[in-house]
Amino acid sequence: MKILVASQPVEFRKGINSLAALVSQALNANPYCGDVFIFRSKRMDRLKLLAWDGTGMVLMTKWLEESRFIWPPIRDGAVHLSATQMAMLIDGLDWTRAPPNVVKQPTGVL
Repeated sequence: MKILVASQPVEFRKGINSLAALVSQALNANPYCGDVFIFRSKRMDRLKLLAWDGTGMVLMTKWLEESRFIWPPIRDGAVHLSATQMAMLIDGLDWTRAPPNVVKQPTGVL
């Protein structure tokens, strides 16, 4: 499973269908592949998470009452996050302090 954060802020009145279309068009990804897609608001205090769970599309919205989320710089495309980084982002913490775990691929077969 991949976790992608759309770098561009989105109109937060968009629902499941509009966000799924945005995944297809702007991120060149399949919204029904099981990956998690996170969208940001212009105000930086809200996020929407979109994912296909195998039986239907899930849309989660969260906003922070007293602070703002830490977001990647605004540019085209998406930023990949680890599960730990996603959890920190959703909790409103600085996810950039948790580098993704890099696992070396095996070089030979046992």
